[in-house]
Amino acid sequence: MERRVFLTAGLGISAAALMSRPLGALGQSPDDGTRWRAFEVTTRAEIVDPRGPVRVWIPLPLTADTDYFKNLGQSWTGNAKSARMVLEEKYGAAMLVAEWEPGEAGPAVEVVTRFATRNRAVDLAKPGDAREDKRTLARYLEPTRLMPTDGIVARTAREITKGQKSDLDKSRALYEWIVDNTFRDPKVRGCGVGDIRAMLESGNLSGKCADLNALYVGLARSVGIPSRDVYGVRVADSAEFKSLGKSGDITRAQHCRAESYLTGFGWVAVDPADVRKVVLEERGGLPLTDPAVQRARAKLFGQWEMNWLAYNYAHDVKLPGSVGEPVGFLMYPQAEVNGERRDSLDPDGFRYRLTSKELSA
Repeated sequence: MERRVFLTAGLGISAAALMSRPLGALGQSPDDGTRWRAFEVTTRAEIVDPRGPVRVWIPLPLTADTDYFKNLGQSWTGNAKSARMVLEEKYGAAMLVAEWEPGEAGPAVEVVTRFATRNRAVDLAKPGDAREDKRTLARYLEPTRLMPTDGIVARTAREITKGQKSDLDKSRALYEWIVDNTFRDPKVRGCGVGDIRAMLESGNLSGKCADLNALYVGLARSVGIPSRDVYGVRVADSAEFKSLGKSGDITRAQHCRAESYLTGFGWVAVDPADVRKVVLEERGGLPLTDPAVQRARAKLFGQWEMNWLAYNYAHDVKLPGSVGEPVGFLMYPQAEVNGERRDSLDPDGFRYRLTSKELSA
């Protein structure tokens, strides 16, 4: 039997709060670059060759609104015995947890989520009085399993930021160093794993977004700048760079971004990994000196084009009910069959498809 259920976490987040916002009430501002755009993303997951109990975890969007994002609600359909929205304890990462009993021949679940975004930018010439909770800032200074803040990470960060006084100058120095010294490796599976100590110790500073942006975040944390990865997925074509957008079938369009909390500015968007993506993929490959790369480089310290859905900031995520190890980050659907984790990047064992469409106001 297929069911449709509105999702709610039961932790001060009501279904009405997540489902009641009309698209026409998003505060459209078409003339200043801050126009809100609404999207719908559908994620469908199916288990191949189920043998025993099955669990699936599907990442959901941020539950808290930001200056660039509004959650407009989500629902699920499928033949799961149970499905519920869960918030991970440390970072508040939201996910759908679906479960099937042994004997279900074709476990399948589909999640539809709606959200609104607008382009994000900060004027780094005009500091203000931005404030953030001290406990939040402390959380984003902590090391993680794959992102330590001591040893070679701290030594590297101190060398890069030597002579820089402000958080802004230090973070910019780290950003520029990563753009200059790393490169995108198209052979890396998925978005990479983000093992930054291994990157620095080996001297192999290659990877994809979850590697290169994690390197930025770890280096920044090690010199006292609260920073975090933001895991998500591209949902629309880019207005400027062909390589930085995806619409329609977005199954392989996952993308990790980063941001730092800078005194006087609040959370500031950065994305050195996408600069290296422009270098590798735009018009068949470009040098760092190309004007298009220079535009991307200037833009992606302080700005994000919001053709992208943000999921969460979480690291070392313990999947509820799982008997396996925590995942380094939650950006892909996850599955276990009879207690064994399926490879999220292997379609022969775990099939899922993500599609996006833009909604009219």
